[in-house]
Amino acid sequence: MYKLVKPLFFQFDPEQIHYTVTDSLKIAQKVWGLPRLLKSLFVFEDKKLERNVFGLNFKNPVGLAAGFDKNGEFIEELANFGFGFIEVGTVTPLPQPGNDKPRMFRLPADEALINRMGFNNKGVEVLARKLQSVKRDGLIIGGNIGKNKNTPNEDAVSDYIKCFDALFDVVDYFVVNVSSPNTPGLRALQEKEPLKHILNTLQQRNKKNDISRPILLKIAPDLTDDQLDDIVEIVQETKIAGVIASNTTISRDNLQSSEKLKGEAGGLSGKPLTKRSTEVIRYLSEKSNKSFPIIGVGGIHSGKDAKEKLEAGASLVQIYTGFIYEGPGLVKQILKELV
Repeated sequence: MYKLVKPLFFQFDPEQIHYTVTDSLKIAQKVWGLPRLLKSLFVFEDKKLERNVFGLNFKNPVGLAAGFDKNGEFIEELANFGFGFIEVGTVTPLPQPGNDKPRMFRLPADEALINRMGFNNKGVEVLARKLQSVKRDGLIIGGNIGKNKNTPNEDAVSDYIKCFDALFDVVDYFVVNVSSPNTPGLRALQEKEPLKHILNTLQQRNKKNDISRPILLKIAPDLTDDQLDDIVEIVQETKIAGVIASNTTISRDNLQSSEKLKGEAGGLSGKPLTKRSTEVIRYLSEKSNKSFPIIGVGGIHSGKDAKEKLEAGASLVQIYTGFIYEGPGLVKQILKELV
């Protein structure tokens, strides 16, 4: 079915059709019997798929990556497609519009996307209120947090604290995003000392509560081996729960698309990232002696892609661009192949 409608969807601007489809899902959720029908078509359950990772029970290991539902507006609708967990955000303390449009581009020849959204979101208070009323039904929800564009890097930790405090009671885990290429200077926070400062500060905050939340770090696929060695050391030293590998890439190597498309600024996701993200997962897993969990993301368009990331050392996987290119049946396809 999706193969029939995808050519129509791809006639429209990627950001425009994203909101058209998600708004349609919101309407469909209110039609009697339709959510149940969607679940019967797309949800696949099996005890073998259950995972306990960083102290949380996941009904299956396939999640939706951050960026698709920045403001937590479509969680119940997206849950109808069988995800074991959904990550919302990236969210910032204050609302911000993001970068100028157009800011998302399809590369069909490469089954990829380029985006330079720029952390467009309604602000953490809006997200926190939204998550208070979400019906979860065993669904794990992660909160991906970032800093506002106008916050200087030396003050970035305060933005992460504000997001952490606001979402603490309404998410199951946190992801510290310092790896998006679309906020000027953000990736500089991946350097050893500023990163340790942010993570240690959040961990201290975490320990003050009666319960604590797993904190993960989302990294770029463009890091060198030496930088990945630093990541392993930082994770072990700060005792955060794990790593998400990886975010989008600034590389444009071996693309088949036109020079104009390749020249668009932003982060590249999709199939061109498949190999590199798996390499990063394997390197972190082996270098750390599997001492912390890894969520594998980047170029998962099939069950085979997901299995490769799990075999490389990932405990869970996430999809985004593959969901757009392959359609909502991708989750079920992956899960059936894993079983």
